[in-house]
Formats: sequence, structure tokens, C-alpha cells
Amino acid sequence: MDDRTDDDDKEALAGMSSVPPHRKAHSYSQQLRVTSAHKRHQKSRKHSLDEDRLPKNVESFYDSDEDDDFFPYSSAGDGGGPDDLLQCQQLPEFIGNGGGTGIFKVPIRMAVHPGRPPCLELRPHPLRETQVGKFLRNMACTEGQLWAGQESGVRVWKFLNAYEPGCGLGGRVRRGDEVAAPFHESVDTSPTICLAVDSGNRLVWSGHKDGKIRSWKMDQTFSTPFREGLSWQANKGPVLAMVITSYGDLWSGSEGGVIKIWPWESIAKSLSLSPEERHMAALLVERSSIDLRSQVTVNGVCSIPSQEVKCLLFDNVRARVWCAGPLSFSLWDARTKDLLKVFNIEGQLENRVDMPSMQQDQSVEDEMKVKFVSSSKKEKSQGTSFLQRSRNAIMGAADAVRRVATKGAGAFVEDTKRTEAVLQTNDGMIWTGCTNGLIVQWDGNGTRLQDFNHHPCAVQCFCTFGTRIYIGYVSGVVQVLDLEGNLIAGWLAHNSPVVKLAVGNGYVFSLATHGGIRGWNIASPGPVDNIIRSELAGKEVIYSRGHNVRILIGSWNVGQGRTSQDSLMSWLGSTVSDVGIVVVGLQEVEMGAGFLAMSAAKETVGLEGSSVGQWWLDTIGKALEEGKTFERMGSRQLGALLISLWVRKNLRTHVGDIDAGAVPCGFGRAIGNKGGVGLRIRVYDRIMCFVNCHLAAHLEAVNRRNADFDHIYRNMVFTRSSNLPNTAAAGVSTAAHMLRGANALGNNSEEAKPELSEADMVVFFGDFNYRLFGISYDEARDFVSQRCFDWLREKDQLRAEMKAGKVFQGMREALIKFPPTYKFERHQAGLGGYDAGEKKRIPAWCDRIIYRDTRSAPVSECNLNCPVVSSILQYDACMDVTDSDHKPVRCKFNVKIAHVDRSIRRKEFGEIMRSNEKVSSMLEELCYFPETTVNPDIIVLTKQDISLLRINNKSTKDKAIYKITCEGESTIKEDGEAPDCNPRGAFAFPRWLEVTPAAGIIKPEQHVEVSVRREEFHTKEESVDGISQNWGSEDTGRDKEVILVVNVQGSFPIQSYSHKIRVRHSFSAKSVRVESKSSSARRNPAG
Repeated sequence: MDDRTDDDDKEALAGMSSVPPHRKAHSYSQQLRVTSAHKRHQKSRKHSLDEDRLPKNVESFYDSDEDDDFFPYSSAGDGGGPDDLLQCQQLPEFIGNGGGTGIFKVPIRMAVHPGRPPCLELRPHPLRETQVGKFLRNMACTEGQLWAGQESGVRVWKFLNAYEPGCGLGGRVRRGDEVAAPFHESVDTSPTICLAVDSGNRLVWSGHKDGKIRSWKMDQTFSTPFREGLSWQANKGPVLAMVITSYGDLWSGSEGGVIKIWPWESIAKSLSLSPEERHMAALLVERSSIDLRSQVTVNGVCSIPSQEVKCLLFDNVRARVWCAGPLSFSLWDARTKDLLKVFNIEGQLENRVDMPSMQQDQSVEDEMKVKFVSSSKKEKSQGTSFLQRSRNAIMGAADAVRRVATKGAGAFVEDTKRTEAVLQTNDGMIWTGCTNGLIVQWDGNGTRLQDFNHHPCAVQCFCTFGTRIYIGYVSGVVQVLDLEGNLIAGWLAHNSPVVKLAVGNGYVFSLATHGGIRGWNIASPGPVDNIIRSELAGKEVIYSRGHNVRILIGSWNVGQGRTSQDSLMSWLGSTVSDVGIVVVGLQEVEMGAGFLAMSAAKETVGLEGSSVGQWWLDTIGKALEEGKTFERMGSRQLGALLISLWVRKNLRTHVGDIDAGAVPCGFGRAIGNKGGVGLRIRVYDRIMCFVNCHLAAHLEAVNRRNADFDHIYRNMVFTRSSNLPNTAAAGVSTAAHMLRGANALGNNSEEAKPELSEADMVVFFGDFNYRLFGISYDEARDFVSQRCFDWLREKDQLRAEMKAGKVFQGMREALIKFPPTYKFERHQAGLGGYDAGEKKRIPAWCDRIIYRDTRSAPVSECNLNCPVVSSILQYDACMDVTDSDHKPVRCKFNVKIAHVDRSIRRKEFGEIMRSNEKVSSMLEELCYFPETTVNPDIIVLTKQDISLLRINNKSTKDKAIYKITCEGESTIKEDGEAPDCNPRGAFAFPRWLEVTPAAGIIKPEQHVEVSVRREEFHTKEESVDGISQNWGSEDTGRDKEVILVVNVQGSFPIQSYSHKIRVRHSFSAKSVRVESKSSSARRNPAG
């Protein structure tokens, strides 16, 4: 026995020499019979030429091979782990060429993102799985707070605490909010859909999915949870939009084009009632509503469309309300509540009548049936091959299913122009954003002026600040425009759609679908960014953190078969003791033509999976002790391909955001017998992608395999899958909209970057089907029997293609030290099981595991500039598993991860903003506002007199932005004095007073004249619970006085300059004595 062992060692050494070894002539089966008997006592059976039989100094031979572009070890450091030498030793790696340019270039990572302004991370991106039932949906800012509506109520952040380190909810840490700035949360409610701020009464109004409108006090002493104030049932359906007009009325919009008005007078009376009278208060408001849709419906014909109300916008300049549906607009007078105009997204007037769509739906279904029948008959009449007939039938069926699915979803051509957001800028212009990225400018009368298209993705939200427009896109990009529509700047703000923008405390806050909130300084982009970035990068050591994670990748072409628990334990269970993440990819789970056809059709409507696939998931889960040790996070099946991922429970809190993708490559890039399925996860804030592939077969199909990889790499798009937990988690679909890099910013001069190119770590594995070339079957068998793997590697197609930079560009693979894994006879143990049939397929390493991390150089230290550094501890095949014609392979990675403690970095960011003199100086310069004068400071109106208020901008270079509000109204006493006045909702005007234009921009050295007039109008006399609905004649016999406030700001309105104007409305004929007071201005911080 010892002599035989020595001979084997000599042969192994000969395999490392520079000359080909002598071919042995004895029988393969005899050799293997002896070996198997020798190893039978071991728990996990191994073939006779296992790696532990190699001499100790084998690495020195690999190091001396000048033709191999590999490195003896990776720089990931000591991975620790088990005592077994195979587990601890870092394996040498082969690196493919072509990875330094284009889409294969390693993504740039830095301590502070170089491609966007430094930001305040009020709420860092939480893991999606932690947000089920708590997703944030909208956002609004007050002077000192940021309010966010979520699926279970509202939450509020105080700007005073914006830089504080995370302490969870009211001091109690909740998963997902561990590093968020301190906040408070309301009691549970129905999902919050919209918010409106009433600064006059210090309230925030929220509209909810259950049709209720709720009020929340800004100035309360927040407890956790805090409770709502006034609330009432506004609609049967959800409240989709709200706005407060300049007369204090609250407008709400719902499904079916329903628009309701809640008059300020009834709201004010309800707010004055005690908490014990809450039911009466709600009833009072509910009965006071004005249904505008019913008012414009005559004989069953309605003048406005029945589309859902997407947005409501109040025009401050002209006192009008814009109601935006997906494809049309209605324009209303806020004071008289009259319908002024209905027009479509092209600006054309329309009288819309909704027609039933049953006939159209039926025609599409008939078309689907005809498609199936006609294609079948056509194929029978033609003498085409079975594969061609199958392909035609599948493509026809898939096309018909797709048409029905898209029709059911209401997907028309004009849907690409659907209105998603509406905004009014300070110059009085109206802006709308569409799903095709188009931005449209309108005047106040609904005339379409001009279009802009600075980005190809859908617009999701707007906000304005001074003379700038901020736009949030579904791609996660935020752009800044001037009032002429010119693009000033843009950056990738989030890695998911931006659903809301709001301005407050000198920041423009952006809310992403994943729930992250970031604040962008109003001076960005600008010189202040460079200072903050440099200072923050210098503090990297304070907020940098490091972790080690071990990942096991397993790949197996199961050949449409099944397996035993013993085989799975040998393959996976025996090596997971120190592993945190397990990813398993299977090929050829099912390969029947009928199954593939049905799978392709189901994919078109978002369905996936099969009973056989589920059996594999359950069986592998059992081997991994799923539920006890590991938790399955998600899976994805595409035809015959299946991938699934498990995470050890003690690592679960740091892993999430799992998404799935699939790219078919079979039968004209349509069928899943070949292709790739992938999963993307976030581990310690780093993105990792795992892709299971089955590439084109046959020895000569090298170029097809290369093309398959390229197609998968470029087209893999990750979205929510039906096999992922919490699939119903709300959010904007990112399927076709998520563009990255230069392409996401609208720069088409560079190649669009695939999603895989932006990941920190990418692992490709599967049956790549690359074969051995230039070698015969017998020669390959001889080299395998003598363990001459270095000679076989020279004949490996994949190695040659990677060297040439034609495939897996820049990726790494551990040096192969195991026999070829294909092709074997089923249930025949040992290397004697290689295919000995008529075809005698040459043994090949078809099954491989290849990866890339963030290293741009062969050896790099793990830090925030190179945050993911991996090394391979184990790379082998389980030769004792005989259930398929392929052997399963596995690869264990030790992954070093560097990431940011975002709570600590936010604190350091705040220190820079508060204490850095250069930053403070630059921000103070933006506080400048032009000098203005306002005349007169006292106005007396009788009957329907018109007085002019003149606002002069004395600056020679800066624009002045003004807005007029009403501080309150009071009734004059008999002695001529006016008591203290109370403001209406949102500092609104009384109904008898008309101020136009109430907002606008004044150019340097110019002025504007504002019309102030007493206006009477009469409506039908109504009374609801004692409240007169005839607003024009209410208390008309008494003199009134209001205080108008003219707020003047500069282009960056961090602070405002206020002028007060006293306006008295006199009914009596006697002379009016008004005490003259100077129009002294005061400075106010802008909200």
C-alpha cells in the first residue's frame, strides 16, 4: 500500500513538471476499485486523487508558472474558521483580462460619495424587510419639523435633533431605524397617502387610505405614540391628494375624479370643540363638505373625467386650484369654486365621456385565443422542425398573454405621458412631470408653453426653492433646474425611486421608496460641497467599521433528477458550520418542452416557479436546518434554472433588500432552458449579486457562450420576485426604469452601465459549458488519472477566453485542483464514471464559480475606498455524488466588508456644518435678500374699491421673491379699535378680500402693483349645524380689519423680510380713524 502511495505522489509531482507525463496503460476501473476500498471508511467519500494527496510544496509550483495570471493569495486577511487546512488556506486565483474599462470596470467607492453633494442622512436606507407595514410614502416640512406619512400613521423629526446619533424610536431601538435621527411616531392608523401643512393653525393634515382626514398638532409635547386631533370620514375611497387654498379651505381628491371642499369655517368650529366632543366635531365637518363633481354633473353627464385625482395644486398668484388626473386637468376658481376649464395633457380643451371597455377587453381575449389556434394550425401545415414549431408556439402564446396582461393593467401608448407630479414656481408658472421624463411648463390659464426632457426616466415629484426647481425621478436621480427650464445639476440621490421632495431648514429633503431620507444643502452643488466632502473624508477613521462574512456558493446541474439528503449533506451540509450566507444554483431542474413553454408564458405576467423547484428548495433547506440555523431569504426560477439564498439567523439583521432577476438565452433569448437567474442582497450596506447561469452547450459553441454571458451581464435587472418574502411591500416598480451611472444622469455619450457593474461583489456560477479543446478523450482521461490539472487547464476554453478578455472580464477564479465535473454516468462512483458511451464526451470543467469584488488591483486593503475584499478558502467538487451527469461544485469565500456607521457620520457632518468657519461664511452669504419698500402701509376699502399695493425692489442685481399672506381678521369695535385677530387656515384671506397677484418675482430695480379689493359674491343660502354657508354676506354690517404680511426673500430664501399692511373694510359712512403705524419690516427665518 505504501509503495502505491509513493507512486501516486511521484505522478502528482510529474504533473507539475514542464513536460507531459507518460500516459498510463492500465485500466481506469481497476485503479478506482482499489482507491474506493481504501477510502470507504471515511464519512464523506472522496475519489482516489483528492487534493490532500498533493505534496506540501505544491503552491511553489503554481507560483513559478509564468503563463498563469494568478496570485498565490488574496489580501482579505485571516479568515479564522476551522482547523482544517483546506478551510483556512487562501487559494491562489486566476484573474481574467479586460476588467479595467467600460462596463467591467470596478465601481468607484469612497468614504464620501464623489458623484453627488455631501448630504444629511436623516434616515439612512433601512433594510426593506424591516419596513413591512411601516414604509414611508410621503413627506412635508414645517418651520422646525419634518413630517413623514407611513403605512401605519405618521412620524416626525425635529430639525433641532437632525444631527443627533441614532437612538431609535423615543430612545427604544427598532430594527430598521437603529441609525436614524431621533423621531416620534403616531398611533397606528390606516396608510397615510398625502400630507398638507397649515402653518397658520400649526397643524399638519394627513389623508389616508381608509378615506379619513386627520389633523396633527405641530407644537404638542410629543410622546410615543402621539395621537391625532380632529379627524373625519372624507371619502369612501382613499384620500389621494390634499391642498389648502388662500381662503383656508381644504380641498381633497379621491378615486373616480371625486373632489371635495371642506370650508374653513366648519373646520375652525370643529377645532374649537373639546376632545370630549370629538364625534360632534367630525360630524360637523363631514356635513359641511361641498362635492364639486356633483355640482358639475347635469343629467348624468359630468364635465370632469372620472380618473383618479393624482395631484391637487393651489395657484398662489391667481387663487386657482389645479386638479391633475393621469391624462387630464381641471382648473377651478378657489374663491367661487367654479369650474374654469378642462383640458388634456396636450393642452387641448375636452369634454370627456368615459366609455365602457368591456368590448375592447373581449376583443383582446379573442385575439389571444386566435393566436393560439392559428399558430398551431400554421405549424402543422409547415414542415418545420420540432424546435422551430415549439419556439413559434411559445412566442405566439407569450405575446398574446403579454397583450392581455398589459391591457388589463391599462397600459396604453399615451400612458407614457401620464402626469405624475405638479408644481408652481415663484414666478407663477405651473410645471408638470410625466412618466416618460417629460417636463411641461404651463401658464396660469392652462396654456401649454414648452417642454423639456433632461432625463429618460419617469418624473415622480417636484419641489421649488427660491429660483430653483428640484425634480425627483424613478431612477433615483435628483435634478436642479432654473426657472427657464435649464439644467443646472443632477446626481444619483438614492438607489431607488425618489417619491417625494420637501424643503426645510436649509435643506431639500428627498424620500426614496426604501424609506431613506437625505437632506441636500440648498447651496449644493457649489464650493461648499468640496469643503464638507474634504472635512468629512478626513474623519473616516471615526465612522468606518469592518466585518467578516463567509459565503458558500454551490452549483449543480441536476439533469432533471432528484437527490438524497446524504448527497446534499456531502455537498453543502458538511461545510456550512462557519458560513453566514449560502447561495445555491441549480441547472436543468426541469427540461420538458411543455414545462418550458408554460414557464415562458407565465414569465410574461410575472409568475414563476414549479413544484419540482419547490421540492429542491425544501430539500436543500432541510439539509441546511432551515428555520433553526438558517433562514431562506428568497429564490428565483426561470424555466430550468433555480437560485436560492439562505442567511444564518445571527447575521439576518445585517442582510436584506433582496431582489431577483432573470435573463433567458434559449430559443432566441426567450426560453429559460439556457440563461441566468440572479439574486441581489445588501450585506452591511454593501451590494452583492449572485448569478446562476447555464450557457450554450457543445464544444464548438465558444462564441455563443461568450455572447450568452455578455447578454446576461448587460440585461440582468433586479426587481421584486414572487418568491421573495413580503413581495407586497409597497414601492414604485423599478423594473425598466433603474438606470445607473452616466446613463442615469442623461449622459448618453458613455455606455449604459448594467446593474451588475454597480455591485460591490458579483459571483457568477453554474454550468458554463466551456470544454477542453485540442485534446482527445483518452488523453484527457489519462491526465485526469494522473492529476495533471495544470496541463488540462491549458486546454480549458474558459481560461483561454478569460485570458483574451472575451468573457468574465476582470473576474477571478481559484486555481482548479479537482477533476473535471462533466460528463459522468449516473450512479457510478469514482472517475471511472466518465462518459464511456458512443459519444465519449471529453471530460471538462463545465461547472465553475467566478467572482469580482471591489479590488481594481490584484492586492488591496479593505477600507471604504475598497470596501469588499474576498478570498477563496475552498473550491472543490463533490465527486462522491452520483445523482447526475454533472458533479456539484462549491466555493467558500471569506469576505471582508468595510462600511460606514451612518449615525456617527451624521453627527460628524453636523459638527462640520455648525463649527466650520468656511462653511458658515458661505451659507451666511446666501442669506442676503434685496432691499424692498412697500406702499402704502394702510389701506381703507369701501364697497368694491380697488387699492394698489406697490412693492419696489431696490436691488440692482438680485431678484426679490414675495408672497402675501393674512395674519388674521378682526371685527372693529364701536370705539374704532381692532382686537387681536386670529389667523385662518394657512394664513388665508377672508372671503371678502381679493389680493392679486399674491405672489411673484420682482426683477432688479423694478416694482409690482398688487390689487387689493373688496369682493362680494353670493351663493345659495345654506346652513349646516348652525354655520352659515353664505360666506359673502356673513356679518356684513360690521367693519373689518385684516393684517396683510408681505414676505420678501432672495434667490436663496433662508431668511425672509416682512412688511405688515393694515387693510380696513368700512361699511359705515362715518369717517374711519386708523392709527398710522410704520411699515416696519422684520426678519424671519424661512421654513
